[in-house]
Amino acid sequence: MELLGIHHITAFTKDIQQCYDFYHHILGMRLVKQTVDHQNPAVPHLYFGDRTGQPGTVLSFVEGTFNDGNDAIYAYCLRVPTDRSLYAYKLRFDDFNVKHDAVIQLNGRHALPFYDCDDRLVYLISDETNTGVLAGTPDDESPVESIHQIYGIGPVLLAVRHSLITASVLHQILQLERTGEYMHRASQEPVQVFSMATGGNGGEIHLLQQHTEQAVQAGIHHAAFRVRDLESARQLLDKAEIQHSGIVDSHYFKSLYFRDLSGVLFELATDEPGLTVDEEIDTLGQSLSLPDHLENRRQALTDQLKPIRKDAL
Repeated sequence: MELLGIHHITAFTKDIQQCYDFYHHILGMRLVKQTVDHQNPAVPHLYFGDRTGQPGTVLSFVEGTFNDGNDAIYAYCLRVPTDRSLYAYKLRFDDFNVKHDAVIQLNGRHALPFYDCDDRLVYLISDETNTGVLAGTPDDESPVESIHQIYGIGPVLLAVRHSLITASVLHQILQLERTGEYMHRASQEPVQVFSMATGGNGGEIHLLQQHTEQAVQAGIHHAAFRVRDLESARQLLDKAEIQHSGIVDSHYFKSLYFRDLSGVLFELATDEPGLTVDEEIDTLGQSLSLPDHLENRRQALTDQLKPIRKDAL
């Protein structure tokens, strides 16, 4: 199985308007898709990313409640170009009263921990000394200067009670290489680093063994990885007798989902056709996008969904 890097992260948000305000107006990410949860079309689903919405830059949110839990993706990182970018965001966070901590080291790179609109731990991480999977393209219309903008996602951080199980899935099934280790700042427990493709921030999974029963408040539904050949991935999972969803057409990409034995949900997704399949780059995210099977319900869904107010904070 050949993975090309992180594809996207999907999380829950308790308020879709607050989510838009935070991730666009404060963090400066572009809204690249307004759609609905395909399984429950009454629920809004927003995608944020770089200017073109390319895989490896996309963070998506479904409106809904979430509970604390164990064995989960406990945080994700958002990539910025330089160490100086972290301090530019720190000043911005102070202006908008965003809770944040001091800049730390995360696997040898500078990172700024902060808490988003759902009180979720997120890290801004600097690409200044980073190599590997490439980041995306800045958006000229972002409220954040292009030299400091978020232009990619990753690494993804996991906390599980039985790390050997998840490590086995990452290495033996997904064929990631164990490329490093560092100490978790709060718990002083070792964090294993697994890399895919050319590695770096856009191709790393960080695995922490959770020794306490303290639940994680993250609300992160799944992490998706870019795959070159989805059919080969399906066959590999079948051979390993790992249950999965089968290949699902999500309109913007094809994918399959599976859980490791700890319960962490992973997705393998194709790059094509991408978020520009139904919108031009210049108009991404400006109107409601629906898959073909929901087009006959467009008016009813438009009337039902809360409109996203785009005015500045």
